[in-house]
Amino acid sequence: MASKNQFQMEFPIRSSLRILYNQISSPDGLSEWFADNVNLRGKMYTFFWDGDEQEAELLTKKNNQNIKFRWLDEPADTYFELRIEVDEITQDISLMVTDFAEDEEDEEEVKLLWEKQIEKLRQSIGS
Repeated sequence: MASKNQFQMEFPIRSSLRILYNQISSPDGLSEWFADNVNLRGKMYTFFWDGDEQEAELLTKKNNQNIKFRWLDEPADTYFELRIEVDEITQDISLMVTDFAEDEEDEEEVKLLWEKQIEKLRQSIGS
């Protein structure tokens, strides 16, 4: 399998740190914007969409900072990470998304999907 290319996206989010972190790290929060439903067993998250399911392993999780997953059906050196950054001066909050894509065309599709998902996230927290 060809190696995938890493990319990063930044989304300004108007929310409290605590609310945003809950939305990106808890099964209930993720179920509101990322998937139809999310189950957690140990370090394994199962995401459900329209009858399909996909499993991801939790790689790292730091309170009010980030969460990183690896899809079990993807290469071991790939992951997706949701990281919260707070501007030291303005206190503005951004959500940084790191993901991987096979090529430029795939990257554009994945970026469009993230934009759609982050819009759902903003709606779920009233941002």
